[in-house]
Amino acid sequence: MKKFFLLILMVCSCFITGCFGNNNNDILKDIQKKYDNLKAYQLTGDLEIVNNDDVYNYDVKVVYQKKDKYYVSLKNRANNHEQIILKNEDGVYVLTPSLNKSFKFQSDWPYNNSQVYLIESILDDIEKDEDKSFMENENSYIYTTNVNYPNNRRLVKQMVTFDKKMNLKKVTVMDENDISQMTMTFATIDLNPEISNDTFDLNKIMGDSQNQEENNSENNTETTSSLEDVVYPLYIPSGTVLTSEEKVNKTDGERVIMTFEGEKPFLLVEETASVEEEFSIIPTYGEPYLLIDTVGALTDSSITWSSNGVEYYLVSDVMSQDELIDIARSVNVIPTMK
Repeated sequence: MKKFFLLILMVCSCFITGCFGNNNNDILKDIQKKYDNLKAYQLTGDLEIVNNDDVYNYDVKVVYQKKDKYYVSLKNRANNHEQIILKNEDGVYVLTPSLNKSFKFQSDWPYNNSQVYLIESILDDIEKDEDKSFMENENSYIYTTNVNYPNNRRLVKQMVTFDKKMNLKKVTVMDENDISQMTMTFATIDLNPEISNDTFDLNKIMGDSQNQEENNSENNTETTSSLEDVVYPLYIPSGTVLTSEEKVNKTDGERVIMTFEGEKPFLLVEETASVEEEFSIIPTYGEPYLLIDTVGALTDSSITWSSNGVEYYLVSDVMSQDELIDIARSVNVIPTMK
């Protein structure tokens, strides 16, 4: 009799384990069926980025079309500063309509790291992670996976939430202490959108954005010909100090050059940004990098970005990318949303 009950217990255990395993696999298959091999999609949502005790919110719009075309609009709610990441048959661009500038990258974006607002990147992280975990509650399916952010080692995993109809609802990227660093909340996702031929046309996008800037004074970026307040980094590596600061005039403004010397020497340049009279495309080395309130250019030894009417250039021959980013993240004059 005891053996009979033991046999029943083992059968039940196998049945339960099998059910949960199959259920998990079936759910993933349903998700793949819904999102794999998409010809196009369009989505909107809110991206929240945490920087120490500050929180930054972006309005996000993404348009994707098969054959490697992407349009990603990121608008900071605190100052209405918009930048657009564009990938088309000609390359990868970061557009800054308020300055009438576009930066062209020789880049593998968006395939060189995880992307919190791109469906195929999120699914790729789920599918490739053999150690992913799965959880189901009353309203949601949740996958926890590893992430690939080679330029930000603090970001180690993400929670991806679907509703019971397999609709993608939220992605939360966390650090090693399970503290949220980025959260993308999806408002709308259209998997069968009508996309016009000029959606990914660089000149058309800039023309439309310029018209919007002119018609909406709230979106105009304030530019200045002088640097009234020099912004110093709040984080400086141990054993490193500011040794010189030089302000020079340039044709349309001012430039400040700060030299830091010691164990981790670096150079920080700040200069007034100017609006180009004619739309210009600037060849740029490095990778597009989302830095708090702006998309900058990150290389092995430098990071360049524009914020609140000021352009910044940070360079070091000895620091890692992580260390450069830590300093750049501490150079902040943008209002936040808490």
